Amino acid sequence: MDEVVAASTSRAAFSMTLLMAFAFVALVLAVIGLYALMSHSVQQRTQEMGIRMALGAVPAEVRGLVLGQGLRLAGAGVAGGIGAALALTRVMDNLVCGVSTYDPQVFSAVVLLLPGVALVAACIPARRATRVNPLDALRS
Repeated sequence: MDEVVAASTSRAAFSMTLLMAFAFVALVLAVIGLYALMSHSVQQRTQEMGIRMALGAVPAEVRGLVLGQGLRLAGAGVAGGIGAALALTRVMDNLVCGVSTYDPQVFSAVVLLLPGVALVAACIPARRATRVNPLDALRS
């Protein structure tokens, strides 16, 4: 009987494993994209960061500026994604049978996970922004 159950659920288990792998790859791509965007933004704003530091800004303020920008980007992405996901749940209801397309646990996990991941991705460029030498930034 165990073999019959395993055979009948093997396709669903494979599909679930494949979807989890795609979700993980999407999360990794989102982290890489946010890191690249924040790194590029910090590089473009090196002079501004140097001027701020030369005028007396403490590294915590500059770090907060960069992290805040990263969290605003992540918040906008999460808000747009949740809105689109909620709108598409009605479309998905017609495509799947016996499965709820609206799962509050998944939506709340996304709302908590993605900003946290964005914060981690923005930490390295934020740290780099605090190490800007004001003299070097003004020369370039």
